[in-house]
Amino acid sequence: MCAVTGLWAPRGPSGAELHDIARRMADSLAYRGPDDSGVWVQESTGLAFGHRRLSIVDLSAEGHQPMASPGLRYVISYNGEVYNSAELRRELAPAGFRFRGHSDTEVMLAAFEAWGIKVALSRFIGMFAFALWDQERRELHLVRDRLGIKPLYYGWVNGRLLFASELKALRASPGFDNPVDRGALTLYLRYNYVPAPYSIYRGIYKLLPGQLLTITEEQIARKLPTEELAKGAQVYWSAREVATEGINGRFTGSDTEARERLDCLLRDAVRLRMVADVPLGAFLSGGVDSSTVVALMQAQSPRPIKTFSIGFHENRYDEAGHASCVARHLGTDHTELYVNAEEAQAVIPSLPQMFDEPFADSSQIPTFLVSKLARSAVTVSLSGDGGDELFAGYDRYFRTLDIWGKVGQLPLAGRRALAVALERSPDSLLKFFALVASTTTSAGDLSTDRIRKLGAMLSSPTAEALYRALLSHWHEPSNVVIGAQEPDHFLARLGDWRVSEQLVDNMCLADLSSYLPDDILTKVDRCSMAVSLEARVPILDHRVVEFASRLPLPMKIRDGRSKWVLRQVLYRYVPPQLIDRPKMGFGVPIDDWLRGPLRDWAETLLSEERLRHQGFFHPEPICAKWQEHLSGQRRWHYHLWDVLMFQAWWEHTGQARPGSTYSQQEALSATGS
Repeated sequence: MCAVTGLWAPRGPSGAELHDIARRMADSLAYRGPDDSGVWVQESTGLAFGHRRLSIVDLSAEGHQPMASPGLRYVISYNGEVYNSAELRRELAPAGFRFRGHSDTEVMLAAFEAWGIKVALSRFIGMFAFALWDQERRELHLVRDRLGIKPLYYGWVNGRLLFASELKALRASPGFDNPVDRGALTLYLRYNYVPAPYSIYRGIYKLLPGQLLTITEEQIARKLPTEELAKGAQVYWSAREVATEGINGRFTGSDTEARERLDCLLRDAVRLRMVADVPLGAFLSGGVDSSTVVALMQAQSPRPIKTFSIGFHENRYDEAGHASCVARHLGTDHTELYVNAEEAQAVIPSLPQMFDEPFADSSQIPTFLVSKLARSAVTVSLSGDGGDELFAGYDRYFRTLDIWGKVGQLPLAGRRALAVALERSPDSLLKFFALVASTTTSAGDLSTDRIRKLGAMLSSPTAEALYRALLSHWHEPSNVVIGAQEPDHFLARLGDWRVSEQLVDNMCLADLSSYLPDDILTKVDRCSMAVSLEARVPILDHRVVEFASRLPLPMKIRDGRSKWVLRQVLYRYVPPQLIDRPKMGFGVPIDDWLRGPLRDWAETLLSEERLRHQGFFHPEPICAKWQEHLSGQRRWHYHLWDVLMFQAWWEHTGQARPGSTYSQQEALSATGS
């Protein structure tokens, strides 16, 4: 696992200046690669690559980057792992390629020379983001893996095209002054993350999953704007195309055949991700996804694998006991750590630097804590992420189906009138309605907050629009951000993610395309990399994704239970009674903390005077929600956490010096260790 950085500035800096900028950018990400660093410069073209290396496979100097291909046509700075590199190496050797070491980077470069970039990408099994210079065609290629496991940012800063694994490397470049993109800020308030291709800065984009962006000398000479460069990106793998092909070519085998095929694919995906020259383990929550990964690891390991869990003293957030039972059954070498509220809250000041742009999924806190725990014993940890998106695991899928099933047949005008009535109803009436509804609906105990949110969803014209409303925190974020209009994003274009008559298929595709890469995988990448830990996600092997897309819905949801076929695989290794229980979120009690120990901190960041002075938000709706939350009248913690994480990020970036670095020691000491 590593950090990619670089710049292209023709007719600009000298070779020494290019080297200095690339080095400074790379060193700002030293925690992503504490084992080695390198810079490559081509002064004649104004191009420079920087790199930081976390050594995982081939710990020798033969894995040093940036690295040139055997024929010297290509130069690469690369972050990630190509897990089938040993097989590709055996295939390339008869063609005359010779390898100095056994790193996957050498194999990638040889594959580019032998097969070309697109064919090579189709052969790679792994996670990756890289910058590749083609000296023959004088083109720069920026590439991101199929599912968006690894990040890559790019854009213009001070007349130079910059690219890097994280935004702080771009900020480390001299003259960085890109303003906050207020349109991207509205998207952030809606989804609690900034969705690709946008970033929080104007002129800086994220490369989308499955994209290959080729940039030419002519485009650089013209300084083609970032948004124009983005339009030229090629899609070499598309979640939407995979979903469409899967729906049109459904798996027609039996339940047993589906289970056997999935078991085989997952077993191989796990096997490939267990290859490392450093200590390896796994996160274990005791849920279906992580337990499946751990079970398949242990089944292929001659010794107990190391597993890690975080526990909380608040019962509604604690899964450590369940994880411990699974670990005992499988015979893993298990480590659990119970964390109190003070230790969890101590992580919060480090979040703006860790995530590098506003990010408000509060499960970032336990994710960092379990990453820190794992890093005390291993350098690589496997994770169970992806199961919910592939096998319809989120409770919100059932909630959307339930709500639409009850109100979808009503005329839209009637639903809109009901929405207005619910919004204007006093809490006393809503509490009465909640009491009645809780005895007549499968949605369970309905709070007044849920009823009000339901009201906001009722005016949705389609089931997919209702799901987007369910995903939204601030429903009209343009009314909160000063001088902003919410920009185009595919989640607002229903045709871009409606591929099936089955609503669940469409919801899964929406999450696979945005929520997974921009929230879940971003969270795992930043939290693990903050402590120099490589996280691998075998369920997101693209072969598993493609097979899951072909499975008919009854193999995902059956008898009211999600992940049916994945559970059948897991039950071969772990008895159902250790797994079958209501789904728990991996979170922390932010709502209570904001009324208690975090109140002073939040009050300072949300003060009307501060909000007006900064000039990003209209203070009135924020201050009103803060007062309602403090009084207990409403639970606005999701909305408020969005604003607080932006405020904390802005306070940090406004005070940070250009080129300041975030050290591994800072991350490891985030909880006072």
